[in-house]
Amino acid sequence: MPESSPFSLAGKVVVQFGGTGLLGRALVDALGAAGATLVVASRDQATIEKGIATGRAAGRSLHAEQVDITAEGSVAGLRDRVLAAHGRIDGLVFNAVSRPMRNERDSVAAWEESIKVNATGLFITLRTFADAMAAQPAGGSLVNIASIQGMVGANPFLYEGTAMGTVPDYFFHKGGMLNLTRHYASLYGPKKVRVNVVSPGGIYNPDKPQPEPFLGRYGQMTMLGRMAEAREIGGAVVFLLSDAASYITGVNLPVDGGYTAK
Repeated sequence: MPESSPFSLAGKVVVQFGGTGLLGRALVDALGAAGATLVVASRDQATIEKGIATGRAAGRSLHAEQVDITAEGSVAGLRDRVLAAHGRIDGLVFNAVSRPMRNERDSVAAWEESIKVNATGLFITLRTFADAMAAQPAGGSLVNIASIQGMVGANPFLYEGTAMGTVPDYFFHKGGMLNLTRHYASLYGPKKVRVNVVSPGGIYNPDKPQPEPFLGRYGQMTMLGRMAEAREIGGAVVFLLSDAASYITGVNLPVDGGYTAK
C-alpha cells in the first residue's frame, strides 16, 4: 500500500494490548503489514517476543513490552516508555481479555477477577492513553475489540450437544465496552482523539476446531454461512486507526458475517 494512501499506517506509532492469542496474532500481522510502528504489550513479554520474531525478520517495525493493565503505574510506565522511544502515540488497540469464568455457576471470585482485568484494566488503559493523545496536536485513535456478545443475548441453540457454552462476565464486559467507547469518544472528540469499537463475530480456530454441530448452527445464523477467520478482523481495525476514518468516532463496527443484521 502506498505510504500516501489514507488507509496506510506508515509513520504511525500504535500500541496493541493483547497479542498472543488467535486474534491478537492476526492483528499484529495486519497492523504490521499496514506499515505501523507497532508496540505489542502483554503480561508475558517473552511470548510476545517470540510471536513477533518472524515479522521483525521481514523488516516490520515490531516491539514487545511488558505491562499489567490492572496496575495504573504499569500502564503509565508503558505510555512513558513508548513516548520516550517514539515521540508520540498515534493509535491504540485494546485486545486484552481475561476469561477466568468457566461456566454460568462459577464463583464470585472468578467474576471479581474478570472485573479487575476486563473492566478496570480497560478503564485504566483508555484513560491513560487518551490523555496522552489529547496532549498531542494531531490527537489519535483508539480501537477497542469487543464482540457481538456485547450486542446480543446468549443463544443456547448454538451449543446444544456440545461441551461449549456461555459465561455471564463476557457479555457484561463487552456490552460495557461499547458504551464506555461512546463515553470517551464524546469526552475526547474536541481534542482530536477518536474512540471506536470493533465487534467480531465468532472466529474459527484451526488449532482447536469448534465441534461440527456448533459450526453448522453458527453458519446458519450468519449471512455468509460460516465463522470468521482471524485475519478477517484486522482490516476494520486498520481502517479505524487510519486517516481514512478521520471523521468516524463513537462507532461500533460489527465484523460478523451479518450475524447481528440477520
